[in-house]
Amino acid sequence: MGFKEASSTTIFCLLLLFCLTCRCLASELVATQAATLKVDASPQSARKIPDTLFGIFFEEINHAGAGGIWAELVSNRGFEAGGPHTPSNIDPWSIIGDDSSVFVATDRTSCFSRNIVALRMEVLCDDCPTGGVGIYNPGFWGMNIEDGKAYNLVMYVKSPETTDLTVSLTSSDGLQNMASASITVSGTSNWTKVEQQFIAKGTNRTSRLQITTSKKGVVWFDQVSLMPEDTYKGHGFRTELISMLLDLKPRFLRFPGGCFVEGDWLRNAFRWRESIGPWEERPGHFGDVWHYWTDDGLGYYEFLQLAEDLGAAPIWVFNNGVSHNDEVDTAAIAPFVKDVLDSLEFARGSADSTWGSVRAAMGHPEPFPVKYVAIGNEDCGKKFYHGNYLKFYNAIRQAYPDIQMISNCDGSSRPLDHPADLYDFHVYTDSKTLFNMKSTFDRTSRSGPKAFVSEYAVWRSDAGRGSLLASLAEAAFLTGLEKNSDIVQMASYAPLFVNNNDQTWNPDAIVFNSWQHYGTPSYWMQTLFRESSGAMIHPITISSSYSGSLAASAITWQDSENSFLRVKVINFGSDAVNLTITTSGLEASVNALGSTATVLTSGNVMDENSFSNPTKVAPVKSDLSNAAEQMQVTLAPHSFSSFDLALAQSKLVAEM
Repeated sequence: MGFKEASSTTIFCLLLLFCLTCRCLASELVATQAATLKVDASPQSARKIPDTLFGIFFEEINHAGAGGIWAELVSNRGFEAGGPHTPSNIDPWSIIGDDSSVFVATDRTSCFSRNIVALRMEVLCDDCPTGGVGIYNPGFWGMNIEDGKAYNLVMYVKSPETTDLTVSLTSSDGLQNMASASITVSGTSNWTKVEQQFIAKGTNRTSRLQITTSKKGVVWFDQVSLMPEDTYKGHGFRTELISMLLDLKPRFLRFPGGCFVEGDWLRNAFRWRESIGPWEERPGHFGDVWHYWTDDGLGYYEFLQLAEDLGAAPIWVFNNGVSHNDEVDTAAIAPFVKDVLDSLEFARGSADSTWGSVRAAMGHPEPFPVKYVAIGNEDCGKKFYHGNYLKFYNAIRQAYPDIQMISNCDGSSRPLDHPADLYDFHVYTDSKTLFNMKSTFDRTSRSGPKAFVSEYAVWRSDAGRGSLLASLAEAAFLTGLEKNSDIVQMASYAPLFVNNNDQTWNPDAIVFNSWQHYGTPSYWMQTLFRESSGAMIHPITISSSYSGSLAASAITWQDSENSFLRVKVINFGSDAVNLTITTSGLEASVNALGSTATVLTSGNVMDENSFSNPTKVAPVKSDLSNAAEQMQVTLAPHSFSSFDLALAQSKLVAEM
């Protein structure tokens, strides 16, 4: 190769390198987009968002209640989970010893007429092993017993001969003993209620309750309960999980389902009157949709109490005679209608009414303010839904004209063919689809019933167990609900809880086990909307060639001391955005002091939180020192940013 050829080759390579470098630089420049967001904050353009816009939906799914927010530590406390026919399965109870030393079987000798099954334990050994033989219950994948805390035992026992029992809180293998008490059962044919408080000496996250004896003979057990002394307001709820709900500031609580209300078959549907009264007398039932037994300690009364404790309006979803597989003919629906009217009297009736007196006897003489009911769940289109719905609607309207009734039929794209105050709208889809659904209600008629988006979430492939990507799409969807809150009255994410040991449905807002919990990105996303209910919403416009990847809203809201203009912006795309925010029409000046920026993002759109890293994807708050009526901010790729501009006293007062 000659010199000239070598020089030509060198020049070519240099030119190629230069072009590639320019192309790289150009691509880097393209990676940062520009956009302008204009907010019209003038009072005449503002509109009040309903006080009820954002709340929560609780369903008994994923062991959200049993083994979840309901603090009962014993699973299958009444031995009813195996069914009414005996002998039956007593899972998760098991024996201590072997079949040569102890024999246990269920029989129908309980003193409670509504849950007749009890457990008979026969001790066979004359010279029992050290520590005795007996039974134990591991709770829901292990009981969380913590050093220094108190636990209250209640159980019913009987024995024909005087027997000494030892009741203990131990590790799963029985080797670590955190607390123990000796209990003498007098020889009698009558059942005896035993109450004992334990103070734990030691911590074990996978403990069990065990009952042992070394005396040969027979003992019966029924309704064995172990509750932590420390529950939220003493009402039986796990304090740390309720704290997560309080942080959302929910305006309503929809309960108890969901498909849990319907049942795969009506015989397994939730029955409110079977879930009230003394807990010992509740028969419990098998939730055949989500495939587990509930003792119904968390019943209709407890849901009403929870709504009150949260400061949320209760929304009672009741069965309308329709399940997944069978239905009640409208001609025979009258008993179901009466049952629902009785449930409303239980909640709202005076303390001297038939059902109000039952509520009062349970400790709540004042009525619960039930003003919303949903007639069924996802039943629109079922053969007898329309006819059944009208029977319930007319009866409730006559008895309680102020109650708002919610239809299962979607009225967002066409008028309903029956009367309703609100209609259900459910959406579970992929992130891209939900992001684009932010304009869903733009074209909905403004006359007729309001929308209740009672279940929304990103799920399946791009949701994981709760991804950043899912939360961004959901946030964008919620900005659309804010904008359309003249027709959308309520919205709630679903599902709310998942016990890490029962991941039937993913993702969920809050993940927990017996002693840990964390919020998914979808939970944290909702915390940035908690001030929206009752706030003023303002028109916005976005100008950018990148606007298809952006969603935003603007509200003014107040805390106990200050007022704020909050601008929320979701960047659903992979490019950063230099955003100019311009605000006009404010009646107060912006004060940089007290203004903040809160950003939800992470290094990868599929990042999730976990027990080991519970805040990997969580909002990060910082001061917004450049807060002004016109300001520039940078939106990270795949991020949700919330800018709170503190508003000073009015300009007029300031100028005087």
